[in-house]
Amino acid sequence: MKASLKGKYEVEKGSAAATLTIPAAGDAKLRASFTDATFSKGPSLDGLSLSLDKPGSFIIDYNVPKNDFRFQFMNTIRVFEKPVNLTYMHRTTLDGLVVFDPVNKVSASYAFGGGAKVKYVYSHGGGRRTFEPCYDTEKDSWDFAVSHKIYAEDVVRASYQTSSKVLGIDWSRNSKVGGSFKVILSFFNVKVSLFLVYVCELACMLGCV
Repeated sequence: MKASLKGKYEVEKGSAAATLTIPAAGDAKLRASFTDATFSKGPSLDGLSLSLDKPGSFIIDYNVPKNDFRFQFMNTIRVFEKPVNLTYMHRTTLDGLVVFDPVNKVSASYAFGGGAKVKYVYSHGGGRRTFEPCYDTEKDSWDFAVSHKIYAEDVVRASYQTSSKVLGIDWSRNSKVGGSFKVILSFFNVKVSLFLVYVCELACMLGCV
C-alpha cells in the first residue's frame, strides 16, 4: 500500500491546498483534500473534503463542512460500432465522447437546467496540432482553440470566445525532468479578425519548429 501527498500554492490568491491519496480495495482510491483554512485557526473541518473513486467507473465526493454528497458515474456504450464514453454528474451535467478515429472525435456536455456544448477536435501531424471548434447552445455562440505541441513537452495554445471576445494564449510544459508549469495570458474585447491573424502568425512561426 502506497500513499501519496500532493500540495499546491496559488501566489495570486495566497492560498494553499493539499491532497492525500490512499489506495483502497481493488483499484479504488480514497482521497482527503484540505486547504489552509483547515489548519489556519487550529484543526477544523473548514476546507476538508473526502472522495472515493474507481477509475472509469465512479467518483463519490463528500464536502465535510457543507455535509454535501456529489456522485459521478462513468460508462461506455457502443453506437454504430463506435464506443461512446458517458459521464453523469449528480444533478449537474451529462457528458459524452465519441472517438471516430485517432484524428477525429466529438464531445458533448449537457447542463441540467441550462444548455449544451458540442465540441469537435481534429488532430493533425500525429497529434502535434489540434483544432477545436465548440458551439454553446445556451449562448448561441462559438468558441475556437488551436494548439501546437513543441517537441514532446511544451504546448502552445490559443483560444477565442466569441460571446465575450476574450483571446487566451497559454504555454504549458509537462516534463518529468524539468518540472511542469503553465503560463496564461488573456486579452479582452478582441475582434475575430485579430484572433485569425494571430493563429496564422503562430502557425507560420511554429511550422518551422
